[in-house]
Amino acid sequence: MNDIQSTRWRTLWLSDIHLGTSGCKAQFLLDFLDHNDADTLYLVGDIVDGWQLRKHWHWPRQHNDVVQRILRKARNGTRVVFIPGNHDEFAREFIGYAFGDIEILDEEVHVTAKGLKLLVLHGDQFDGVIQHSKWLAHLGDSLYQLALWLNNHFNRLRHRMGLHYWSLSQYLKHKVKNAVSFITNFEEALAGEARRRGLDGVVCGHIHKPELRDINGVLYCNDGDWVESLSALAESQDGTLQLLDWASVLAQRESPARGRPSLALPDLPSAIGRSSK
Repeated sequence: MNDIQSTRWRTLWLSDIHLGTSGCKAQFLLDFLDHNDADTLYLVGDIVDGWQLRKHWHWPRQHNDVVQRILRKARNGTRVVFIPGNHDEFAREFIGYAFGDIEILDEEVHVTAKGLKLLVLHGDQFDGVIQHSKWLAHLGDSLYQLALWLNNHFNRLRHRMGLHYWSLSQYLKHKVKNAVSFITNFEEALAGEARRRGLDGVVCGHIHKPELRDINGVLYCNDGDWVESLSALAESQDGTLQLLDWASVLAQRESPARGRPSLALPDLPSAIGRSSK
């Protein structure tokens, strides 16, 4: 299980880990953290799920191990920036402070090695349900937790059959027309905010859908999650951005005969390589 060489990135973005829930894939994230380091690590919200912890305390050892692994990286020189989301909004009371070696910020403008200016924020500020109908958001979260429970049992069965991890909940969500429409509107709203501020792009989380694409001349990046997608956004030392699909990496590691997967994205618009304004 340890045949993948470690990679040192200029920047890594992780979000929507949802520590404190049974849906959190902490064991996969621990494996990812063992094989990936960075000069800067952004935790882009919903790292700890305060909504679920208030209903039911769930904190297995692996969740504590994730926290300790991140703290260790911070002690060893990685700049760690925590940008709270809606599920860990309790941390927004401490924006501007640093706890140990971890900075807590509301948002950040990250400048890549190629000079691109990227707005980094969780993204719930652009979710109308979160902002105006929070009771509906909590109801939706309860239904989502049910889907994740089904997903866990589904993947236990796949594991017994010798099959790799696959997200049933993500598949169902992306097949629902209204969900697809919501995701599109969310992506366009975030890209529009970056454009309004005169920035080159945006990095966010919140909707659990990894994406890296150009939206009308603005680079939209979503680092995904560690409940369904098992993904992260990475910036190489030369400033190239790519999504890391850790579920695919693990699947290929378990089936080496298929060959190692490429983590690089297909060719993207020139926005990724252009100079900053």
